[in-house]
Amino acid sequence: MSRHVHTGRAVALIVVLAALAVTLAIPVRAWLSQQAEIAALEADVAAAQTRVADLELELEDWNDPAFVIAQARSRLHFVFPGEVGYVVLGSDDRPVAADPTTDDRPVPWYAQLWESTRQADQASAPTP
Repeated sequence: MSRHVHTGRAVALIVVLAALAVTLAIPVRAWLSQQAEIAALEADVAAAQTRVADLELELEDWNDPAFVIAQARSRLHFVFPGEVGYVVLGSDDRPVAADPTTDDRPVPWYAQLWESTRQADQASAPTP
């Protein structure tokens, strides 16, 4: 009979431990979720701080009169009194960029894909 009492106590202990595990599972899951959210928010804050630092450096550039003059000349085609400004037009009657490698317009992904494919074909083509 003592074996049945011992088994009953073991079952009761298992039931209590299972109830404890179920009771703690939800708060632990919530805590882990909150920790992940905190980490993501800290990463966002670090990215924002980096962006602020970059903007502060850019602001320093804009506080320099020479930089402002250079930007006005390149972006707005401003000239000083007595200077003559020229704009070179291409075949499509649009202004030609001074340096085509520094063109700020983004290249679409499909154009990049096509160009890389074309270059790969040229590189792998056998020469006669």
